[in-house]
Amino acid sequence: MKLRRLAAAVLVAGAAGLGAFTWITAPARSASDSWQGLGEPDIGNGERVFSEGGCASCHAAPGATDANRLILAGGAPLKSPFGTFHPPNISSDPKAGIGAWSLQEFGDAMLRGVGRSGEHLYPAFPYASYARMTPRDINDLYGYLRTLPSSDNVAPPHELPFPFSLRPLLGAWKFLYLNDAPRVVLANTDAKIERGQYLVEGPGHCGECHTPRTALGGLETAQWLGGAPNPEGGQGRVPNITSGEGGIGDWSAGDIASYLETGFTPDYDSVGGTMVAVQKNMARLPAADREAIAAYLKAVPAH
Repeated sequence: MKLRRLAAAVLVAGAAGLGAFTWITAPARSASDSWQGLGEPDIGNGERVFSEGGCASCHAAPGATDANRLILAGGAPLKSPFGTFHPPNISSDPKAGIGAWSLQEFGDAMLRGVGRSGEHLYPAFPYASYARMTPRDINDLYGYLRTLPSSDNVAPPHELPFPFSLRPLLGAWKFLYLNDAPRVVLANTDAKIERGQYLVEGPGHCGECHTPRTALGGLETAQWLGGAPNPEGGQGRVPNITSGEGGIGDWSAGDIASYLETGFTPDYDSVGGTMVAVQKNMARLPAADREAIAAYLKAVPAH
């Protein structure tokens, strides 16, 4: 009798634990009032946020240039240790793209990693960084995207082996890694550094490539911007962009800002690899934003 009671208690506790875990890790939408009172989108600022985030780099067709880079029909496959991800169509098409989405649905994808149907999105879409963005910037970006050409292209589904193909498991990943706290706490800041922190940690999502990851794919924030293996598993390494050994400690803030604008390092080497597209996006930003990014990088602890 005691054994049966013990077994029953264990089953009840297990069921309660599973229920609590499921509740905690379920997809969570934002409060609807988060998106009220924002007014008409500032399309100019939306275009600026579009460049900050490098949206075309993932969502435009491979090799697209000029006006074609604004057709966000879905981009090149992204290979990772967890499988291959296919960036979706985020054009203004109402069926294949996001043309029929509401602002809240778009905001939930950007800040919470929740799809239009309430499903968890994979963090290959860097919402773990975008979670730091302001509703105003989300509103303006959404407004700008709706002005871009539509495409009826349907991106292929992700190619992920078991168990990574199970979206509910992403709730546990979010529990561990999704938050809107600063990636680093800086001792001394000013308005320029704070702007740079917002750009780097939020829409610019620089840490997604420049920071090493745990076995579960979360960022090792103790090594923030300290360099990381190639995220697609190839040769080479994403560089350290702090002032630590092997980093950019001998670069001045002016050197960093100039590099982001021109693509040339202080010793006249030129940008290469996937950073080419990033640099082109940074060159479209106002000089003040590039200077803010540089000020922040000089303030980040060395690794």
